[in-house]
Amino acid sequence: MGWYGQQLRATTILSVRKDDKVFVIGDGQVSLGSQIIKPNARKVRILKEGVIAGFAGATADAMTLFERLENKLQEHPETMRACVEMAKAWRMDKYLRRLEAVMIVADANVSLTLTGNGDVLEPIDGVIGIGSGGMFATAAARALIDVEGLDAVAVGHKAMNIAADLCVYTNKNFVTELIQVEAKAATEETPTGTPVLGSEDTSS
Repeated sequence: MGWYGQQLRATTILSVRKDDKVFVIGDGQVSLGSQIIKPNARKVRILKEGVIAGFAGATADAMTLFERLENKLQEHPETMRACVEMAKAWRMDKYLRRLEAVMIVADANVSLTLTGNGDVLEPIDGVIGIGSGGMFATAAARALIDVEGLDAVAVGHKAMNIAADLCVYTNKNFVTELIQVEAKAATEETPTGTPVLGSEDTSS
């Protein structure tokens, strides 16, 4: 909840997994009722090397959840295990249960949605969309995912632009993170499954 009982509403976060790339993109708008409170919030970030997270919901709540998940990743290096343990704590802990956010967590091997209900969901097609424009972005990404010549980055940008055109709580100040899993044949110096991270801030 925001000021005077108004609901804080923001955002669209999208994760696209295609071929050797995992791409996570989020907009920057934070809205409160009819007001745009901030146009360039950073809702996608690197939790540790090779692990990206994005959130939809109250920013302070999400920061708390990020910190907790970072701790779980230190205890359990495998992303899936860390997320399961995080979801358990989120559901069972009296304090964490009150936090209002939904998270996307992705690494070179898995993409997951985490919720306060204890859900840890892995999509069958590698596409996850959350937030107020999540359904628009997910639908657009699924329509584009099989188009030849479009990699995960291109699919993600096109889908997010569509979501931003349809959702009033989503803008085009995009923040992105990329995990690229290099094939062994591509370079002898990079082992198979080694994630290569890249990020960019874009405004269009």
